[in-house]
Amino acid sequence: MSLFCADRLSYTVKGKPLVLEASFALEPGTLTMLVGPNGAGKTTLLRLALGLLKPDSGTATLEGSDVSKLAPVQRARKVAYLPQQRPLIWPQPVRDIVALGRFAFGAAPGKLSREDEAATARAIATCNLEGFEERAADTLSGGELSRVHLARALAAETALLVTDEPVAALDPRYQHEVLRIFSDLAREGKALLTVVHDLGLAARYADRLLWMKDGRIVAEGTPRETMTSDRLRTVFDIKARIDATDAEAISLNILGPA
Repeated sequence: MSLFCADRLSYTVKGKPLVLEASFALEPGTLTMLVGPNGAGKTTLLRLALGLLKPDSGTATLEGSDVSKLAPVQRARKVAYLPQQRPLIWPQPVRDIVALGRFAFGAAPGKLSREDEAATARAIATCNLEGFEERAADTLSGGELSRVHLARALAAETALLVTDEPVAALDPRYQHEVLRIFSDLAREGKALLTVVHDLGLAARYADRLLWMKDGRIVAEGTPRETMTSDRLRTVFDIKARIDATDAEAISLNILGPA
């Protein structure tokens, strides 16, 4: 059984369809990347899949349970979600922000169990934030703060991690470091779904790709199977050359607009 299944999810706002008949499954041990142009419906699809929006039709199940029927605490114990917008109400210390990832398990800053403290420390170490624990959030760069929010999601240590453009604010080094973290988590048996705009990173790190355009999932499969010049022209309106580097890996050279 798949860890997560979306079945024909659709959602319309003021007569405009944002997501149409979207179906996909997420398997343990797999890093899945959702790609598509701006306005394709990627963020809306994530919110529908997680039960944060009510679909007009279709269903989503997590470990066999209807996501829409899960209480927020139940859902938060099964899936960690890192959205695009990550507002902070006040400039908390980094450790307290990361510890919020344990909230669904009954934790609160300053009142962490030994297990919560260990999970928080593991997330801080994973995101290379050791030494930042007492820093206030308003003293961090945008990239540093992005890593803090990622650590907060990782601290939940859920079976499923869903992230929306987690590397958008990061420099190239940390983009690769974050996606290596995701790859390692997949190798440990977790399922991950993440939105990325850098197709080169998608080609390098994704186990599977979901291609989205105009609210529909138009293709699904490995980068080698689905990342073709024709698809890049159709979905993104770009010219690109795809080269095979070995039996499975590919390299992408974007030449410009189609």
